[in-house]
Amino acid sequence: MQDIIYDAIIVGGSYAGLSAAMALARSRRTILVIDGGQPANRFTPHSHNMITLDGAVPADINRKAKAQVLAYPTVTFVTDIATNAERAPHGFNVSTKNNQQYKSKKLVLATGWKDEMPDIPGFADCWGISILHCPYCHGYEVKDQPTGIIASGEMGYEFVKMISNWTNQLTVFSNGPHHFTEEQLAKLEQHSIPVISTAVKAVLHEQGRLQKILLADGSQHAITALYARPAMLQQSEIPQQLGLEITEQGVLQTDMMQRTSVPGVYACGDVTTMGRSVANAIASGGVAGAMLNKELIADAW
Repeated sequence: MQDIIYDAIIVGGSYAGLSAAMALARSRRTILVIDGGQPANRFTPHSHNMITLDGAVPADINRKAKAQVLAYPTVTFVTDIATNAERAPHGFNVSTKNNQQYKSKKLVLATGWKDEMPDIPGFADCWGISILHCPYCHGYEVKDQPTGIIASGEMGYEFVKMISNWTNQLTVFSNGPHHFTEEQLAKLEQHSIPVISTAVKAVLHEQGRLQKILLADGSQHAITALYARPAMLQQSEIPQQLGLEITEQGVLQTDMMQRTSVPGVYACGDVTTMGRSVANAIASGGVAGAMLNKELIADAW
C-alpha cells in the first residue's frame, strides 16, 4: 500500500467524478481519481440538454474535462477499477482490480449505473443511438417520428404521457401483459396511442439505427425511435461494503451536500438519482467536491 494519504479518493472519473475533482483541486486538495474508462453513455453519439455542450460527443466532453482537471498538479488519475473500500484510522483504504491499494481521508463515489440489456436481439446494438432512455437528452432529435415505447403498468403509463409530448406517432409495446387499468387504456385510446401486448422478438436496425420492431407473431412495425428503461445495476459493490443507505429505487441516499449515510463518504452523479444526465452529474459533482472540502476544513479546525 502506498504511504501517501490523499485528501480524497474519487471512485469514478466520468462527468460527476471529474467535476468533484476540479472543485477539490481548486481547493488545493490532493486527489486520486480511479476510473475504468467505461462511462454508461459511451454508446451515445451525441450529448444534449447541456448549455455550451449541446450536441457534443460524450467522449470528447470527457477527454476535455480530464485534461482540464489533470492540469492541476494535486490531481492523480489512474485507469483501474476500485473493487474494495474499508474504514481505516486515517479514513479509508481502497483496493483495485490491478492489486493496488490507496489511502485517503475522504471518499467520493461517482460510480454510476450499468444498464442491463433485455434479451432482445438488436436491442443492445441500438442502445443510446435509437433506443433511448431520456426524452430531455434525445427527444428533440426524434421529434414527430414514428416512435415506440416499451412500457407497462403505472410507471409505464406516466412514461407514455411524457413521451407523447415529443411525438403524436406513438405506439406502446408492453412486451407481454400491459397491466394498464381500464381508465388508463381509455386515455391512451383517446390520444390515439395503441397498446400492443405481443412479445417483442427482435429489433431490426442498420448500424444501430432502428428500422422495425419484430413481434413474436411475425408482425413488424415501422419504428425509428424506441424509448425503454432497462434495469439498472450499480457499477460498484463498494456502497454495500461500506453499508451505505440505498433507497427503494436503488440509488445511494444523499443529503443536499451529497453526503451519504456513512461519515466521510460522498456520492454524486447517476448513482444518486434516477434523473440521469450529463448536466445533473456535473452539478452534483461540483457540490460534492465543495462540501467535502468544507468538511476537511472543519476537521482541521
